[in-house]
This record gives sequence, structure tokens and C-alpha cells, in this order.
Amino acid sequence: MSQYSTFKVGGPAEAIISVTNSEDLARLIHWLKKNDVNWWIVGRGSNILVPDQGLAGVTIVLEGEFSSIEKLESEGSQKENSTLIRAGAGCLLSKVIHYCTKNCLSGFEFAFGIPGSVGGAVIMNAGAWGHEIENLLDSATLMDNNGEVSTEQGRNLGFTYRGWGMKPNTVLLYATFTLTTSSREEIKAACRKYQELRKKNQPLIKPSAGSFFKNPPGLSAGRLIDEAGLKGHSIGGAKISEKHANFIVNTGSASATDILNLMRLVQNTVYKQFDIKLEPEVHILGDVG
Repeated sequence: MSQYSTFKVGGPAEAIISVTNSEDLARLIHWLKKNDVNWWIVGRGSNILVPDQGLAGVTIVLEGEFSSIEKLESEGSQKENSTLIRAGAGCLLSKVIHYCTKNCLSGFEFAFGIPGSVGGAVIMNAGAWGHEIENLLDSATLMDNNGEVSTEQGRNLGFTYRGWGMKPNTVLLYATFTLTTSSREEIKAACRKYQELRKKNQPLIKPSAGSFFKNPPGLSAGRLIDEAGLKGHSIGGAKISEKHANFIVNTGSASATDILNLMRLVQNTVYKQFDIKLEPEVHILGDVG
């Protein structure tokens, strides 16, 4: 699974199946449920950690029509100066941003540089620089663990900080976003601004999964880790970035176990010093014991 994760770690998957359309996905999920086989949806792997022993069951990768993006016809209920676009769950955020820039649509600039997919961004309610994906989401097309498809308004998805409130094994198929019209030059300028902020504040050279821990209410996880004296600390090939303490990076030889052990060290140290339990923002898949 190392090739499916931006951490570049992870053991073998028991099986990987690429699915290109909703009908095939429904049939697959129905068969997996009938035969009591565990399954996972994996996007671009920018926010996951797979253990060294790998993943049992079936890992599903959404491709084909799930990588599509299109502008929808205007509706009378739309807000003035707004446009709806629909993107598949497997569509890269970078592709969405390129599409929006080309079509003079503003809203996604804050996500410039995030390496994930639309599906992961919605499920995690991805955010940066004071913006969150839920504020752009108009509606979502979903599939339950019986293969049934439905559409829900964005406001009904139960968004929280870095998460949503849907049942486990709910699959996001497509997301429809409300964007505003802007000039291509203004959109490019905003993207450049966020790109420079990332370069200045985040370690972008070494493999990582972005911010590792959720920020406690009113606090900064990175600042707590820094104040605990852990910036630059390493276990095996995993290291707490000296540039941003909420980033665990793979220096080149890390195992998933190294990263998990460093995660636990951070949690224990911060809890002892500040009585605060840091929760991982990164999704840890499989059995880690």
C-alpha cells in the first residue's frame, strides 16, 4: 500500500480493485457484504496510514467516471453570480482547481497544494487558512453499504471539524459545489498566495500525510507539540518536522510502525505535560493492535 499513500509506507493489501462506475461499485459492495468481506475506499492516500502488516479484505480505488468534473446547468434557485460544478469522488483536487481557474470560478483556491481527492476532502471536511470544504458543498451523491444511491444536501451531512456525520461505509460518489465567478488573474493570485504560505510553513519535500493531529478547541496541535520539546524528535525513519511540529515526515526509511510509535510518543508526552489528548487527523486503516 506504500504506492497508495503519500506517507510512502504500508504493507500489502489482500486485494485491490479499481471501479469505474456506480453500477459496478454497487454490485461489488453487495457481493462483499454477502460474503462478509471487509472493504475500504482509498482515494489519493493523502490522509491515511496503513500498518506494515497491510490490509485484509478489499481495497477499492475509484477511477473512470469518478474522476470526472463538469459544470451544471443553471437553476432558478441558484444564488446570483454563482455556478454549480459536479466532481467525482476520485477527482484530484488539483484537477478541480485547474478546471475552476480555466473557467473563472472561485472558491477552491484555499485547497491549492492539497494532494487529495474530492472524496477524501469532503469526508474529512478538508480545510486550510480558515476555509473548509463544507462551505462550498451544495449536495452529495452517496451510496450506502447495500449499494443504494441517494442525494443529500450538504447541510444534512453532519459536518464537524475534519469529519462528517454519515454512517460508516457510506461512499461519496459525486459532490456538487457552489462557486462564484471571478477573474482568472484573481484566482491565480490567490493560488500563488496559498502556495507561498505552504512553502513557508510546511515541510513539502519529505513524504507526509499533512497535519497529523487535529487541533484541540482553541489550541494549536503544532504549538503544543513544539512546547512539549518534541520538534525534530525521531523514531526510526519517522521524524517530527522541524519546520512544523504537527507534521510527521518519512525521512526515507520509515515504517508504518515508526510513525505509529512516534504518534503515541507525542500523544503521551502532550497529555502528561498539558492534560490534553491529541487525536490523529490521519485515518489509520486496518488493525494496529
